[in-house]
Amino acid sequence: MAKEEAEGKEQKRILILCVDRDGDLGAKANIKTPVIGREENLEAAVALALKDPEEPDANAMFEAVRTFDKLKGEAKSDEVFEIATISGSEFGGVGADREVVAELSSVLGSFSANETILVTDGYSDEAVIPLIQSRAPVISVRRIVVKHSESIEETAAIFARYLKLLIENPRYSRIALGLPGVLLLILGVLSIAGVSSMVYWYAFVFVLSIFLVVKGFGVDKTARNFYKWMKEYSPPPLRVQISTSSAIAGAICTVLGVYLGWTNAAAFVAATSTPGDLTGWFNIFPQLTGYFLKGSVILIVVGICAALIGRAIHWYLEHDSRLLRNAALIVSVIWSRQILDAASDLLIGPESVYEAARLNLIFFVVVGILIGVASVLVIFVIHRSYREFFGETEEQVEEFGQS
Repeated sequence: MAKEEAEGKEQKRILILCVDRDGDLGAKANIKTPVIGREENLEAAVALALKDPEEPDANAMFEAVRTFDKLKGEAKSDEVFEIATISGSEFGGVGADREVVAELSSVLGSFSANETILVTDGYSDEAVIPLIQSRAPVISVRRIVVKHSESIEETAAIFARYLKLLIENPRYSRIALGLPGVLLLILGVLSIAGVSSMVYWYAFVFVLSIFLVVKGFGVDKTARNFYKWMKEYSPPPLRVQISTSSAIAGAICTVLGVYLGWTNAAAFVAATSTPGDLTGWFNIFPQLTGYFLKGSVILIVVGICAALIGRAIHWYLEHDSRLLRNAALIVSVIWSRQILDAASDLLIGPESVYEAARLNLIFFVVVGILIGVASVLVIFVIHRSYREFFGETEEQVEEFGQS
Protein backbone atom coordinates (compact mmCIF):
# COMPACT_ATOMS: atom_id res chain seq x y z
CA MET A 1 0.00 0.00 0.00
CA ALA A 2 2.84 2.35 0.85
CA LYS A 3 4.49 1.44 -2.42
CA GLU A 4 1.34 2.41 -4.36
CA GLU A 5 1.17 5.76 -2.54
CA ALA A 6 4.81 6.45 -3.38
CA GLU A 7 4.17 5.65 -7.04
CA GLY A 8 1.09 7.89 -7.00
CA LYS A 9 3.15 10.81 -5.73
CA GLU A 10 5.84 10.35 -8.38
CA GLN A 11 6.27 13.52 -10.42
CA LYS A 12 5.33 13.71 -14.08
CA ARG A 13 8.10 15.61 -15.81
CA ILE A 14 6.62 16.88 -19.07
CA LEU A 15 8.74 18.52 -21.77
CA ILE A 16 7.14 20.78 -24.38
CA LEU A 17 9.58 20.31 -27.27
CA CYS A 18 9.80 22.36 -30.46
CA VAL A 19 11.99 20.94 -33.24
CA ASP A 20 13.63 23.10 -35.92
CA ARG A 21 14.98 20.28 -38.11
CA ASP A 22 16.35 22.53 -40.87
CA GLY A 23 18.43 24.69 -38.50
CA ASP A 24 16.77 28.05 -39.26
CA LEU A 25 17.42 29.36 -35.74
CA GLY A 26 21.16 29.22 -36.24
CA ALA A 27 21.22 30.05 -39.95
CA LYS A 28 18.83 33.02 -39.91
CA ALA A 29 18.79 34.38 -36.34
CA ASN A 30 22.26 33.18 -35.22
CA ILE A 31 20.74 31.60 -32.09
CA LYS A 32 22.60 28.74 -30.46
CA THR A 33 20.49 25.71 -29.61
CA PRO A 34 19.21 23.98 -27.55
CA VAL A 35 17.08 26.82 -26.15
CA ILE A 36 15.68 25.88 -22.71
CA GLY A 37 13.19 27.93 -20.69
CA ARG A 38 10.10 30.01 -21.44
CA GLU A 39 11.75 33.43 -21.65
CA GLU A 40 14.64 32.12 -23.72
CA ASN A 41 12.27 30.45 -26.19
CA LEU A 42 10.07 33.55 -26.44
CA GLU A 43 13.09 35.76 -27.16
CA ALA A 44 14.40 33.28 -29.74
CA ALA A 45 10.98 33.12 -31.48
CA VAL A 46 10.77 36.92 -31.62
CA ALA A 47 14.31 37.14 -33.03
CA LEU A 48 13.56 34.54 -35.70
CA ALA A 49 10.26 36.21 -36.63
CA LEU A 50 12.02 39.56 -37.00
CA LYS A 51 14.60 38.02 -39.32
CA ASP A 52 11.97 36.20 -41.40
CA PRO A 53 8.30 36.92 -40.65
CA GLU A 54 7.24 34.07 -42.99
CA GLU A 55 9.27 31.45 -41.12
CA PRO A 56 6.94 28.63 -39.89
CA ASP A 57 9.41 27.59 -37.17
CA ALA A 58 8.81 30.93 -35.41
CA ASN A 59 5.07 30.20 -35.31
CA ALA A 60 5.79 26.72 -33.94
CA MET A 61 7.91 28.24 -31.15
CA PHE A 62 5.14 30.71 -30.26
CA GLU A 63 2.71 27.79 -30.10
CA ALA A 64 5.11 25.89 -27.85
CA VAL A 65 5.24 28.88 -25.46
CA ARG A 66 1.43 29.16 -25.54
CA THR A 67 1.05 25.44 -24.82
CA PHE A 68 3.55 25.72 -21.95
CA ASP A 69 1.65 28.62 -20.36
CA LYS A 70 -1.67 26.84 -20.72
CA LEU A 71 -0.49 23.55 -19.25
CA LYS A 72 1.41 25.22 -16.44
CA GLY A 73 -1.74 27.17 -15.48
CA GLU A 74 -3.69 23.89 -15.30
CA ALA A 75 -0.87 21.89 -13.73
CA LYS A 76 -1.50 19.42 -10.93
CA SER A 77 0.70 19.10 -7.89
CA ASP A 78 2.64 16.15 -9.30
CA GLU A 79 3.34 17.75 -12.71
CA VAL A 80 6.48 19.67 -13.68
CA PHE A 81 6.75 21.38 -17.05
CA GLU A 82 9.69 22.61 -19.11
CA ILE A 83 9.95 24.03 -22.63
CA ALA A 84 12.86 23.61 -25.03
CA THR A 85 13.69 24.09 -28.70
CA ILE A 86 16.25 21.97 -30.54
CA SER A 87 17.46 22.22 -34.11
CA GLY A 88 19.14 20.12 -36.76
CA SER A 89 21.12 21.25 -39.77
CA GLU A 90 20.33 23.36 -42.83
CA PHE A 91 21.79 20.57 -45.00
CA GLY A 92 19.10 18.10 -43.87
CA GLY A 93 19.46 14.34 -44.13
CA VAL A 94 21.35 12.16 -41.67
CA GLY A 95 23.45 15.06 -40.39
CA ALA A 96 20.33 16.98 -39.32
CA ASP A 97 18.89 13.92 -37.55
CA ARG A 98 22.13 13.30 -35.66
CA GLU A 99 22.20 16.93 -34.55
CA VAL A 100 18.58 16.70 -33.35
CA VAL A 101 19.37 13.57 -31.32
CA ALA A 102 22.49 15.16 -29.79
CA GLU A 103 20.62 18.29 -28.71
CA LEU A 104 17.71 16.25 -27.35
CA SER A 105 20.16 14.24 -25.23
CA SER A 106 21.57 17.53 -23.92
CA VAL A 107 18.08 18.75 -22.98
CA LEU A 108 17.17 15.47 -21.27
CA GLY A 109 20.44 15.70 -19.36
CA SER A 110 19.28 18.93 -17.69
CA PHE A 111 15.58 18.03 -17.51
CA SER A 112 14.91 14.30 -17.30
CA ALA A 113 11.44 14.21 -18.86
CA ASN A 114 9.29 11.12 -18.79
CA GLU A 115 6.69 12.58 -21.19
CA THR A 116 7.07 14.79 -24.25
CA ILE A 117 4.65 17.07 -26.08
CA LEU A 118 6.01 17.69 -29.56
CA VAL A 119 5.29 20.94 -31.42
CA THR A 120 6.26 21.01 -35.12
CA ASP A 121 5.50 22.99 -38.25
CA GLY A 122 3.84 19.89 -39.72
CA TYR A 123 6.40 19.19 -42.45
CA SER A 124 8.95 17.00 -40.66
CA ASP A 125 6.80 14.82 -38.36
CA GLU A 126 7.65 11.53 -40.05
CA ALA A 127 11.39 12.15 -39.64
CA VAL A 128 11.32 13.73 -36.16
CA ILE A 129 8.81 11.67 -34.17
CA PRO A 130 10.81 8.35 -34.22
CA LEU A 131 13.93 10.21 -33.08
CA ILE A 132 12.11 11.79 -30.12
CA GLN A 133 10.13 8.65 -29.30
CA SER A 134 13.32 6.62 -28.93
CA ARG A 135 14.52 8.93 -26.13
CA ALA A 136 11.31 10.02 -24.37
CA PRO A 137 7.66 8.97 -24.83
CA VAL A 138 5.68 11.37 -27.04
CA ILE A 139 2.18 11.75 -25.57
CA SER A 140 0.96 14.46 -27.93
CA VAL A 141 1.87 16.15 -31.20
CA ARG A 142 0.83 19.72 -31.98
CA ARG A 143 1.14 20.63 -35.66
CA ILE A 144 1.25 24.30 -36.63
CA VAL A 145 0.46 25.00 -40.27
CA VAL A 146 0.56 28.67 -41.33
CA LYS A 147 -2.71 29.73 -42.93
CA HIS A 148 -2.55 31.75 -46.13
CA SER A 149 -5.30 33.95 -47.48
CA GLU A 150 -7.09 32.68 -50.56
CA SER A 151 -7.22 36.09 -52.16
CA ILE A 152 -5.80 36.59 -55.63
CA GLU A 153 -3.20 39.11 -54.41
CA GLU A 154 -1.60 36.71 -51.92
CA THR A 155 -1.74 33.83 -54.39
CA ALA A 156 0.11 35.98 -56.88
CA ALA A 157 2.68 36.92 -54.24
CA ILE A 158 3.31 33.27 -53.42
CA PHE A 159 3.59 32.43 -57.11
CA ALA A 160 6.05 35.29 -57.63
CA ARG A 161 8.18 34.09 -54.72
CA TYR A 162 8.47 30.57 -56.10
CA LEU A 163 9.09 31.91 -59.58
CA LYS A 164 11.97 33.96 -58.19
CA LEU A 165 13.32 30.84 -56.49
CA LEU A 166 13.07 28.97 -59.80
CA ILE A 167 15.04 31.67 -61.61
CA GLU A 168 17.71 32.52 -59.03
CA ASN A 169 18.43 29.07 -57.58
CA PRO A 170 20.97 27.34 -59.88
CA ARG A 171 19.68 23.93 -58.81
CA TYR A 172 16.32 24.58 -60.48
CA SER A 173 17.24 27.18 -63.10
CA ARG A 174 19.41 24.71 -65.02
CA ILE A 175 16.32 22.61 -65.74
CA ALA A 176 13.61 25.29 -65.90
CA LEU A 177 15.62 27.81 -67.94
CA GLY A 178 18.80 26.17 -69.23
CA LEU A 179 17.26 23.25 -71.14
CA PRO A 180 14.46 25.29 -72.82
CA GLY A 181 17.05 27.97 -73.62
CA VAL A 182 19.25 25.46 -75.45
CA LEU A 183 16.28 24.15 -77.43
CA LEU A 184 15.15 27.67 -78.39
CA LEU A 185 18.72 28.54 -79.40
CA ILE A 186 18.86 25.49 -81.67
CA LEU A 187 15.50 26.49 -83.18
CA GLY A 188 16.75 30.03 -83.85
CA VAL A 189 19.99 28.87 -85.47
CA LEU A 190 18.20 26.35 -87.69
CA SER A 191 15.58 28.93 -88.67
CA ILE A 192 18.26 31.43 -89.70
CA ALA A 193 20.02 28.70 -91.69
CA GLY A 194 16.75 27.89 -93.46
CA VAL A 195 16.72 24.25 -92.34
CA SER A 196 13.40 22.41 -92.34
CA SER A 197 11.42 22.05 -89.14
CA MET A 198 11.90 18.26 -89.19
CA VAL A 199 15.60 18.73 -88.49
CA TYR A 200 14.68 20.83 -85.47
CA TRP A 201 12.58 18.01 -84.06
CA TYR A 202 15.49 15.63 -84.57
CA ALA A 203 17.73 18.05 -82.67
CA PHE A 204 15.04 18.49 -80.00
CA VAL A 205 14.80 14.75 -79.40
CA PHE A 206 18.60 14.40 -79.45
CA VAL A 207 19.22 17.16 -76.86
CA LEU A 208 16.36 16.00 -74.66
CA SER A 209 17.57 12.38 -74.73
CA ILE A 210 21.11 13.45 -73.78
CA PHE A 211 19.73 15.49 -70.89
CA LEU A 212 17.59 12.59 -69.64
CA VAL A 213 20.52 10.16 -69.85
CA VAL A 214 22.85 12.56 -68.02
CA LYS A 215 20.33 13.23 -65.23
CA GLY A 216 18.97 9.69 -65.07
CA PHE A 217 22.34 7.97 -64.72
CA GLY A 218 23.92 10.76 -62.67
CA VAL A 219 26.62 11.48 -65.25
CA ASP A 220 26.83 15.11 -64.13
CA LYS A 221 27.36 14.10 -60.48
CA THR A 222 29.96 11.53 -61.49
CA ALA A 223 31.85 14.10 -63.58
CA ARG A 224 31.66 16.64 -60.76
CA ASN A 225 32.94 14.12 -58.21
CA PHE A 226 35.74 13.08 -60.59
CA TYR A 227 36.77 16.71 -61.06
CA LYS A 228 36.74 17.22 -57.29
CA TRP A 229 38.83 14.06 -56.82
CA MET A 230 41.34 15.28 -59.44
CA LYS A 231 41.67 18.63 -57.65
CA GLU A 232 42.08 17.07 -54.20
CA TYR A 233 44.17 14.07 -55.31
CA SER A 234 47.53 13.78 -53.63
CA PRO A 235 49.95 11.20 -55.04
CA PRO A 236 51.21 8.40 -52.76
CA PRO A 237 54.82 8.34 -51.51
CA LEU A 238 57.60 7.91 -54.07
CA ARG A 239 58.35 4.31 -53.03
CA VAL A 240 54.71 3.33 -53.58
CA GLN A 241 54.68 5.02 -56.98
CA ILE A 242 57.85 3.16 -58.02
CA SER A 243 56.58 -0.26 -56.90
CA THR A 244 53.16 0.30 -58.50
CA SER A 245 54.63 1.50 -61.80
CA SER A 246 57.05 -1.40 -61.97
CA ALA A 247 54.28 -3.88 -61.20
CA ILE A 248 52.18 -2.45 -64.05
CA ALA A 249 55.16 -2.55 -66.42
CA GLY A 250 55.89 -6.11 -65.36
CA ALA A 251 52.30 -7.17 -65.96
CA ILE A 252 52.35 -5.61 -69.44
CA CYS A 253 55.60 -7.41 -70.33
CA THR A 254 54.23 -10.70 -69.04
CA VAL A 255 51.04 -10.38 -71.08
CA LEU A 256 53.06 -9.50 -74.21
CA GLY A 257 55.33 -12.47 -73.57
CA VAL A 258 52.35 -14.83 -73.32
CA TYR A 259 50.99 -13.35 -76.57
CA LEU A 260 54.31 -13.83 -78.39
CA GLY A 261 54.57 -17.39 -77.10
CA TRP A 262 51.03 -18.10 -78.31
CA THR A 263 51.73 -16.67 -81.79
CA ASN A 264 54.98 -18.65 -82.00
CA ALA A 265 53.15 -21.88 -81.15
CA ALA A 266 50.33 -20.98 -83.59
CA ALA A 267 52.90 -20.41 -86.36
CA PHE A 268 54.31 -23.92 -85.70
CA VAL A 269 50.82 -25.42 -85.98
CA ALA A 270 50.17 -23.52 -89.22
CA ALA A 271 53.47 -24.74 -90.71
CA THR A 272 52.68 -28.38 -89.98
CA SER A 273 49.70 -30.52 -90.82
CA THR A 274 46.95 -30.02 -88.22
CA PRO A 275 46.29 -33.24 -86.28
CA GLY A 276 42.90 -34.74 -86.95
CA ASP A 277 42.32 -36.30 -83.55
CA LEU A 278 43.22 -35.84 -79.89
CA THR A 279 46.10 -38.31 -80.09
CA GLY A 280 47.79 -36.21 -82.77
CA TRP A 281 47.55 -33.11 -80.56
CA PHE A 282 49.11 -35.05 -77.67
CA ASN A 283 51.98 -36.06 -79.95
CA ILE A 284 52.85 -32.48 -80.88
CA PHE A 285 52.12 -31.04 -77.42
CA PRO A 286 55.81 -31.11 -76.29
CA GLN A 287 56.83 -29.18 -79.41
CA LEU A 288 53.97 -26.71 -78.90
CA THR A 289 55.19 -26.14 -75.35
CA GLY A 290 58.76 -25.67 -76.57
CA TYR A 291 57.75 -23.08 -79.18
CA PHE A 292 55.59 -21.28 -76.61
CA LEU A 293 58.52 -21.08 -74.16
CA LYS A 294 60.88 -20.02 -76.94
CA GLY A 295 58.68 -17.08 -77.88
CA SER A 296 57.58 -15.95 -74.42
CA VAL A 297 60.35 -16.64 -71.93
CA ILE A 298 62.36 -13.43 -72.45
CA LEU A 299 59.48 -10.99 -71.94
CA ILE A 300 58.00 -13.02 -69.07
CA VAL A 301 61.33 -12.99 -67.23
CA VAL A 302 61.75 -9.27 -67.95
CA GLY A 303 58.23 -8.58 -66.61
CA ILE A 304 58.78 -10.55 -63.40
CA CYS A 305 62.16 -8.89 -62.85
CA ALA A 306 60.67 -5.43 -63.40
CA ALA A 307 58.05 -6.05 -60.73
CA LEU A 308 60.66 -7.46 -58.32
CA ILE A 309 63.07 -4.55 -58.92
CA GLY A 310 60.31 -2.03 -58.15
CA ARG A 311 59.53 -3.87 -54.94
CA ALA A 312 63.25 -3.99 -54.08
CA ILE A 313 63.51 -0.19 -54.46
CA HIS A 314 60.43 0.16 -52.22
CA TRP A 315 62.04 -1.94 -49.50
CA TYR A 316 65.39 -0.17 -49.91
CA LEU A 317 63.75 3.18 -49.23
CA GLU A 318 62.06 1.67 -46.18
CA HIS A 319 65.28 0.01 -44.95
CA ASP A 320 63.47 -3.33 -44.97
CA SER A 321 65.62 -6.48 -44.79
CA ARG A 322 63.31 -8.24 -47.25
CA LEU A 323 65.27 -6.31 -49.88
CA LEU A 324 68.03 -8.92 -49.69
CA ARG A 325 65.72 -11.89 -50.21
CA ASN A 326 64.15 -10.04 -53.10
CA ALA A 327 67.60 -9.52 -54.66
CA ALA A 328 68.33 -13.25 -54.44
CA LEU A 329 64.97 -13.95 -56.05
CA ILE A 330 65.78 -11.56 -58.93
CA VAL A 331 69.04 -13.41 -59.60
CA SER A 332 67.20 -16.75 -59.61
CA VAL A 333 64.53 -15.46 -62.00
CA ILE A 334 67.17 -14.10 -64.38
CA TRP A 335 68.99 -17.43 -64.46
CA SER A 336 65.68 -19.29 -64.95
CA ARG A 337 65.65 -17.80 -68.43
CA GLN A 338 68.64 -20.02 -69.34
CA ILE A 339 66.93 -23.08 -67.86
CA LEU A 340 63.66 -22.47 -69.72
CA ASP A 341 65.50 -21.74 -72.97
CA ALA A 342 67.39 -25.01 -72.69
CA ALA A 343 64.13 -26.81 -71.88
CA SER A 344 62.52 -25.36 -75.02
CA ASP A 345 65.47 -26.54 -77.14
CA LEU A 346 65.06 -30.01 -75.66
CA LEU A 347 61.33 -30.05 -76.49
CA ILE A 348 61.69 -28.63 -80.01
CA GLY A 349 64.95 -30.21 -81.20
CA PRO A 350 65.06 -33.44 -83.22
CA GLU A 351 66.37 -36.69 -81.74
CA SER A 352 69.85 -36.04 -83.18
CA VAL A 353 70.41 -33.11 -80.79
CA TYR A 354 68.45 -34.63 -77.89
CA GLU A 355 71.52 -35.68 -75.91
CA ALA A 356 73.25 -32.30 -76.25
CA ALA A 357 70.10 -30.43 -75.28
CA ARG A 358 69.62 -32.68 -72.25
CA LEU A 359 73.18 -32.05 -71.07
CA ASN A 360 72.70 -28.30 -71.50
CA LEU A 361 69.54 -28.41 -69.41
CA ILE A 362 71.24 -30.39 -66.65
CA PHE A 363 74.18 -27.97 -66.69
CA PHE A 364 71.95 -24.89 -66.37
CA VAL A 365 69.89 -26.49 -63.58
CA VAL A 366 73.01 -27.38 -61.57
CA VAL A 367 74.50 -23.93 -62.08
CA GLY A 368 71.17 -22.39 -61.09
CA ILE A 369 71.18 -24.35 -57.84
CA LEU A 370 74.73 -23.22 -57.10
CA ILE A 371 73.80 -19.60 -57.88
CA GLY A 372 70.82 -19.87 -55.51
CA VAL A 373 72.99 -21.22 -52.67
CA ALA A 374 75.65 -18.56 -53.31
CA SER A 375 72.99 -15.82 -53.32
CA VAL A 376 71.67 -16.98 -49.94
CA LEU A 377 75.17 -16.91 -48.43
CA VAL A 378 75.92 -13.48 -49.91
CA ILE A 379 72.71 -11.88 -48.64
CA PHE A 380 73.33 -13.34 -45.17
CA VAL A 381 76.82 -11.80 -45.07
CA ILE A 382 75.49 -8.45 -46.35
CA HIS A 383 72.67 -8.53 -43.82
CA ARG A 384 75.09 -9.16 -40.97
CA SER A 385 77.47 -6.41 -42.18
CA TYR A 386 74.78 -3.76 -42.71
CA ARG A 387 72.35 -4.55 -39.90
CA GLU A 388 72.55 -0.90 -38.77
CA PHE A 389 71.12 0.13 -42.14
CA PHE A 390 68.14 -2.15 -41.60
CA GLY A 391 67.81 -1.16 -37.93
CA GLU A 392 67.96 -4.74 -36.64
CA THR A 393 69.62 -6.37 -33.64
CA GLU A 394 72.02 -9.31 -33.58
CA GLU A 395 69.19 -11.65 -32.54
CA GLN A 396 67.09 -10.57 -35.51
CA VAL A 397 70.05 -11.16 -37.82
CA GLU A 398 70.37 -14.72 -36.48
CA GLU A 399 66.64 -15.28 -37.01
CA PHE A 400 67.05 -14.01 -40.58
CA GLY A 401 69.88 -16.46 -41.18
CA GLN A 402 67.89 -19.37 -39.75
CA SER A 403 64.89 -18.56 -41.95
